Amino acid sequence: MTEQNQKQLGNTLWGIADQLRGAMNADDFRDYMLSFLFLRYLSDNYETAAQKELGSDYPDNQAQPNTTPLQLWYNQNPDDIAEFEKQMRRKVHYVIQPQHLWGSIAEMARTQDKELLRTLHDGFKYIENESFASTFQGLFSEINLDSEKLGKTYSNRNAKLCTIIKAIAEGLEQFSTNSDTLGDAYEYLIGQFASGSGQKAGEFYTPQQISSILSAIVTLDSQDPSTGKKKHLDSILDFACGSGSLLLNVRHQLDSHSINKIYGQEKNITTYNLARMNMLLHGVKDSEFEIFHGDTLLNEWEMLREANPAKKPYFDAIVANPPFSYRWEPTDALGEDMRFKNYGLAPKSAADFAFLLHGFHFLKPEGTMAIVLPHGVLFRGGAEERIRTKLLKDGNIDTVIGLPANLFYSTGIPVCIVVLKKCKKSDDVLFINASEHFEKGKRQNRLLPEHIHKIVDTYQFRKEEERYSRRISMEEIETQGYNLNISRYISTAMLEEEIDLGAVNGKLLALDNKIVAATKKHNEFLKELGLPPLP
Repeated sequence: MTEQNQKQLGNTLWGIADQLRGAMNADDFRDYMLSFLFLRYLSDNYETAAQKELGSDYPDNQAQPNTTPLQLWYNQNPDDIAEFEKQMRRKVHYVIQPQHLWGSIAEMARTQDKELLRTLHDGFKYIENESFASTFQGLFSEINLDSEKLGKTYSNRNAKLCTIIKAIAEGLEQFSTNSDTLGDAYEYLIGQFASGSGQKAGEFYTPQQISSILSAIVTLDSQDPSTGKKKHLDSILDFACGSGSLLLNVRHQLDSHSINKIYGQEKNITTYNLARMNMLLHGVKDSEFEIFHGDTLLNEWEMLREANPAKKPYFDAIVANPPFSYRWEPTDALGEDMRFKNYGLAPKSAADFAFLLHGFHFLKPEGTMAIVLPHGVLFRGGAEERIRTKLLKDGNIDTVIGLPANLFYSTGIPVCIVVLKKCKKSDDVLFINASEHFEKGKRQNRLLPEHIHKIVDTYQFRKEEERYSRRISMEEIETQGYNLNISRYISTAMLEEEIDLGAVNGKLLALDNKIVAATKKHNEFLKELGLPPLP
């Protein structure tokens, strides 16, 4: 499918969402819309695998056009169902029963079947609990099919769901869809819902422009300098992964076979489910990713605990866009946590450095970490100054990139990207001031491809450019009290144009001569008229 058609599909689906959600909150409707799109993907993938598994036994449903081929096969081969589902669990790692497939659900919606809601409820429950344990558990837990937001009675809710699903099915039928297309449509809708979610958008969405910069940074550093070819990454982590789009962007930059496993963590249950759906929709196998639901700052993920440091995982690349200046409650026990012990705890008012130190702790010695943070981390005093100073003295801060204001849906403040390494090669810090390089938009500013390329190219080759980038020695940073405020190192003030006083004086004399000549001529006219001359 062409990029134009993908955009048209996204616009079509968004139009459906905008039209049908009515008085329902956009965040609530998002969960229904995206879940139905995900069910369509699971069904397409499953039916393709079933056709391959059954071969010539896969039925032709022309005789019963309103029945899915798999339902026909189930009807004709009841004794073989158990063995078939066993094979499907082994090969595609999940099972969807025929009555729960998208084709069956869409047909029920088209005919306004009164059992649609119950069938959907049973289908989601089966996929979660009986399909394939770990990958789908709780996946639809936030989709409340009994919500009064859909209608006050069962009949009203059923009718509303019929309308929504029928519209989605008809919208999708206009396009030749495959898994990649559905994944792109899913991403597009997440972005559209984020644009209308205000503050909540930051909980689940990193704008693609910023995501592209972070992804490029960590993948550039995975290149073999002798050949320029991208190396294989064993693992990558996003400890505040939202809907998972940042992790998927890194995977896309490298290609799907260059990362052994993707790891993500997300505290918000709804967003956690979005991330798992997003991974599967983009063709990431359940064995190729692990998303954990839990609090990053409390380190609730057992895999990352310090009980057995020898087995503690380290990651080749870490990317993150954690919540800005998040208020937290650091305890005395956290003060002894290995993540923070050598640096001290971030203040209660802003957990920015707590998130940074969490990720940095799990970074491999040769790895790269790129994190989005508010500018305050660059210059605030107190505990944050002590943490920043130690990171600088240890040579762990590699690059600071200042971005334009108003790039996010959730906040208008300008942010920065901090790049950290445990074993960096250069003994300076690269500062990039990209705050004035953007395209202004009505609601959000945008980074165009050329702006992103300039940032990445400057980072890759550590270029210096007047009013844009500088490499600052540790000696100079020390003289500034380990303050990383970008304006201390890169001036964006426009130099006043040098004035040629001789040329200006010449122009004034010429004007003065013109005035004298004009006055003389004017007085001659006045004399002819018998009027007194001008002085």
